[in-house]
Amino acid sequence: MSVFLIRLLQLILSLTILVVIHELGHFLFARLFGVRVERFSLFFGKPLLRYKPKRSDTEFVVGWLPFGGYVEIAGMIDESLNVEQMKQPEQPWEFRTKPAWQRMLIMVGGVCFNLLLAFFIYAMVLFKWGDSYIPLDGSKYGMEFNERAEGIGFRDGDVLVRTNKTAFERYNGDMLRAIAGADAVTVLRDGSEVTITMPEEFSLFDLQRDAQPFVQYYNPMTIDSVMPESGAARAGLISGDHILSVNDTPTPTWVTFTTALGQLRQQEAEGAIVNHDLHVVYSRAEVLDTIVVPTDANFLMGVTVALPYTPATKEYGFFASIPAGIAYGWNTLKGYVSDFKYVFTKEGASSLGGFGTIGSLFPAQWNWYSFWMMTAFISIMLAFMNILPIPALDGGHLMFLLFEMITGRKPSDKFMERVQIIGMVLLFGLMIYANLNDILRFFF
Repeated sequence: MSVFLIRLLQLILSLTILVVIHELGHFLFARLFGVRVERFSLFFGKPLLRYKPKRSDTEFVVGWLPFGGYVEIAGMIDESLNVEQMKQPEQPWEFRTKPAWQRMLIMVGGVCFNLLLAFFIYAMVLFKWGDSYIPLDGSKYGMEFNERAEGIGFRDGDVLVRTNKTAFERYNGDMLRAIAGADAVTVLRDGSEVTITMPEEFSLFDLQRDAQPFVQYYNPMTIDSVMPESGAARAGLISGDHILSVNDTPTPTWVTFTTALGQLRQQEAEGAIVNHDLHVVYSRAEVLDTIVVPTDANFLMGVTVALPYTPATKEYGFFASIPAGIAYGWNTLKGYVSDFKYVFTKEGASSLGGFGTIGSLFPAQWNWYSFWMMTAFISIMLAFMNILPIPALDGGHLMFLLFEMITGRKPSDKFMERVQIIGMVLLFGLMIYANLNDILRFFF
């Protein structure tokens, strides 16, 4: 099965779970308060499947466009834009006749269910697999830094200790945010602590703008295994060989090695004629030699690297995993909210991605751990995005409900219809822009 198809299936399965849970939140709160739900739709577009249980007012459908979904709530102007119903006399089972606090709970039900789902997934992941990571203070060779980081003052082999605000524990998004927001970073260098002053107005984009990561574990390019029948195997490379350079580009570490191969792929994508037989300098038992290694269409040799680190794993029992999962999810939400400010910058807008970008985040091979971790993250992302005060989103409806509760004045149906249309136009425009970015990245 192709990588594209594997990622597509993971994306569709993940979105199916998230949409069902989100809309189920709206549905259950609506039924709790006696509000009729006309339709529960998984996906958009013309229904492919329909089912309406006996003695039920709700039709359950599956649309042909496998992204998103909705519930059509009686007496409410939503995605269905059923304005004709709003012209009829009010009924006790309609959304519009319910108290504002009940309508508010119906609207936030989807967001709450997305958050609960993420917390539950994180808890079960911790229960099943535990929490594994490589402690920064236990990294044998320290860290590897790119040219930008070296220009600031970091050096290969430095062990990250702390910023002027927080101590480091592991390599993750929190660590990168801490570096980006720090005035100074303290590292352990040759047994002594060294404090590095960070540039003013340094951001996450500065950490991520280069092909080579700003900071990564220092991982010597020592071969752990060679795939049978691969180019490396045919050339005679074996486990324990240390690759020093590829086509005269120094590759002392795994990061520099993969960056060098990535640059070759980029050159070929730009139309250059690149030889797939690579000149490789390597050492074996402290003896240097040069060989020609044939590679596949992606410039891959067929080698894996030895990992000189021992991960730490924290195990969780079932009951202990629940508060740990909630804490993990809450920290993920805080990080996402913190990063959201970059969306309003020029670089942030250009980095927006659509379904292609989201799909590429899933692993190339089916991995349940990665699948559930990504699904939980997208669930948190959807919860936050949906609560933004934008017309057509749950947060937009909530904004007008709060206005009604504070002022005692209910916006007119005509006004709600217009803002719903405006909101949908804005959302579709944003969706088109994000997916257009994906297309441009793919071709250019």
